[in-house]
Amino acid sequence: MWVPPEEKDPQLLHAPTRKHVCMYGAVQVATGKLLTQECERFDAMVFQNFLMMLVREHDGKRRIHLILDNAKYHHAILLEPFLEEHKDKLVLEFLPPYSPDLNPIERVWRLTRRLCVHNRYFAILSDLVKVVYAQFSLWAAPNDALRRLCAIN
Repeated sequence: MWVPPEEKDPQLLHAPTRKHVCMYGAVQVATGKLLTQECERFDAMVFQNFLMMLVREHDGKRRIHLILDNAKYHHAILLEPFLEEHKDKLVLEFLPPYSPDLNPIERVWRLTRRLCVHNRYFAILSDLVKVVYAQFSLWAAPNDALRRLCAIN
């Protein structure tokens, strides 16, 4: 009796698939250091947790200027108390609508896909995640590749 692959192993990937991993990310443009945080979904509370992580990781010498698209959860009223409390450390800079290519982190996501995912087959999602996380761990230390990629000239 034939059993569909999904029933044998629920993590098997078959195109088209809706399986995904949600990830927040930011690059320290001066050093090229990548900071990431995996999440289950994109919403205001999870975004605030990411902002808290950025503030904790920050050296405090200068303000963090975080370039963002205009996702609804980036503008949530829920964030206002946190942003007010950390206004001396954190500034949110919003891009014009429909201009994601202006955001440096989009270049990082594109490079990650090119280096880790393009022209490769992953039978299960966890294999893909391991490869991507291995790349992210290389970029977690200051590096010239991301510094040049995200440089604002």
